[in-house]
Amino acid sequence: MENMPQNYEDVKKQHTIDSESIKQNKIENNNNNETEFKPGFISRNVFEWVHAVITSVIIVIILLTFVFRMVNVDGRSMMDTLQTNDKVVVTNLFYYPHDGDIIVISHGANYTKPLIKRVIAVEGQTLNIDFKTGTVIVDGVKLYEPYIKAPTTTQGDLPVCSVVPKGKVFVMGDNRPESMDSRYSEVGLINISDIIGKAQYIVYPFDRFRNIYN
Repeated sequence: MENMPQNYEDVKKQHTIDSESIKQNKIENNNNNETEFKPGFISRNVFEWVHAVITSVIIVIILLTFVFRMVNVDGRSMMDTLQTNDKVVVTNLFYYPHDGDIIVISHGANYTKPLIKRVIAVEGQTLNIDFKTGTVIVDGVKLYEPYIKAPTTTQGDLPVCSVVPKGKVFVMGDNRPESMDSRYSEVGLINISDIIGKAQYIVYPFDRFRNIYN
């Protein structure tokens, strides 16, 4: 009878040891399972990251192609509205030119570089420039031009059209004495199809950040 308690304690101790062994095996199995799933987990994360990057790049390309782009201003022809090295956001989605817009043009009649100018008159509008007084008249109305650096007293080598032809726009720079524009044969009237888009914002330098038309 005296051995029974001792045997009972031995069995109880063995049972405790076996239970702890089972728990330890479960923990080890769980750790093994986690280890086995890690490569798949990493691969899925990498795939999701790559997918996000590719999607972002595609969105940026679409935006830059069809919605807006950034251009750098070079030259004095649009002073004081725009200055050399201003970086300007240009929008081009469903754009159609209107008088007063500042536009970026791919090239002129005999000028191969991009240009940035202000639309003075669009197709079908009448146009008259009095170079003696510097007055610009569109559709019989004298233009109010607070943005120009100097009056339009400089005449180019082209006669000013009385009516802007279909599919064309007449443009000038805001710095009229120093602008190569539709007054000159090198640029001439601009084909609407050669307009890249409308300049909207100066985004750099940061101290000049603003909506161009405000």
